[in-house]
Amino acid sequence: MSDNEHEAKMARPRMASGALFFDDQGRVMMLEPTYKDYREIPGGYVETGESPHQACVREVGEELGIAPEIGRLLAMDWAPSPTEGDKVLYIFDGGILAPEIQGQIQLQTAEIGAYGFHPVSAVANLTIPRLARRIQAAAKARTEGRMVYLEHGVEVKHAS
Repeated sequence: MSDNEHEAKMARPRMASGALFFDDQGRVMMLEPTYKDYREIPGGYVETGESPHQACVREVGEELGIAPEIGRLLAMDWAPSPTEGDKVLYIFDGGILAPEIQGQIQLQTAEIGAYGFHPVSAVANLTIPRLARRIQAAAKARTEGRMVYLEHGVEVKHAS
């Protein structure tokens, strides 16, 4: 196989990363984007030369106007889209946002209309199914102190 043929077959996925933030009652933050009809978590696409973690920090700053410490990776999801092609999505642990930090949030109003904290069990009613699965898997991984690899939001486990 020539270099050109090999290169043509290599995946060039779009990457995005986001953060799960919680309040002191264990509810997860969900944003209300002005350009979507479902809720999202803070985050966005990784830019050229940027790591997924750096993208997460940047997007949280842009969308929420705060710079809390972004913790460990909770989930990585291979989730190709018929319209956008191969995608790899990362979710990092944003931790618990203290009321003082919540009071400092300044939404990027051109993109984000509002935010709220919701029980993880209610996420499926607030967003699209693949994102709901990803959020629920990442929240469970956070509780269990581990990281999960997902495909279309479903954990891939080793064959035993």
